[in-house]
Amino acid sequence: MNAISQTHFQLPQQTAFYRGKVRDVYTINNTYLVMVVSDRISAFDVVLPKPIPYKGQVLNQIAAKFLQATSHIVPNWVIAVPDPNVTIGRMCTPFKVEMVIRGYLAGHAYREYAQGKRTLCGVTLPDGLKENDPFPTPIITPTTKESVGHDEDISKEKILELGIVTPQDYEQLEKYTYALFKKGTEMAAERGLILVDTKYEFGKTNDGKIFLIDEIHTPDSSRYFYKEGYEERQKNGEKQKQLSKEFVREWLIANNFQGKEGQQIPEMTDEIISDISERYIELYEKIIGENFQRADISTIYNRIENNILKALSML
Repeated sequence: MNAISQTHFQLPQQTAFYRGKVRDVYTINNTYLVMVVSDRISAFDVVLPKPIPYKGQVLNQIAAKFLQATSHIVPNWVIAVPDPNVTIGRMCTPFKVEMVIRGYLAGHAYREYAQGKRTLCGVTLPDGLKENDPFPTPIITPTTKESVGHDEDISKEKILELGIVTPQDYEQLEKYTYALFKKGTEMAAERGLILVDTKYEFGKTNDGKIFLIDEIHTPDSSRYFYKEGYEERQKNGEKQKQLSKEFVREWLIANNFQGKEGQQIPEMTDEIISDISERYIELYEKIIGENFQRADISTIYNRIENNILKALSML
């Protein structure tokens, strides 16, 4: 099946290009960003060797819907979504931190807690919690935003001490993060889901205005539980039914891969690729509540390039 591994467009007035783990980002005239969400998939900070059909479309369209639904809370970078895999928006200077917010003790937070740690990113965690229990109130556990290598946990105090973000800006980022998480939680509840944790990225325009950038509330940036049966599963000490990329991590862990030196990525068979693709489509339909419309992928690169050129000619 066709899938977007990498793009190599030469766009009008292109001034820069950046390839992230999943996104290919073209800078236009040092003013706009054209973000192509590829079908690459990463886990444990490693890009896996084969792309997943429709994954990029799923992520781009979920993000577009949530960015639109939260634009009254915080201004965001989006100007147009001209293709199922493309978002065009304002160029911002990103803050060097990711605002991770957690409502439940899950994932990385639980792994730290299980080792006996009771402080995460400067936040004190209560004793006596089980995996996937809710926190008394959501907590913000920021990470550094590294261009290469692993993002690292960091506390608010350290961010301010190192001058990574000014106190005034950080206060605004916190307000936006709590407000976005509240809205995301409400929208998830409408779909019978629990928004467990997520991350937000912010940037600043030349005139000093803060914008929400990148993606929000997608299965790559967020973890969801199914609401139905949550209490019962917690009471019985059972695993929660998840809607996130965790199933990919679990497959890798089961095959002895966690991104550590010397470990081999397990073989990505056609069956595994198809299964991951279907799971992403299922995530879309559950989170958004609509049938997923598979875009034409027969001439996927031509389709994307033509839609970008058309949109740029109208800016």
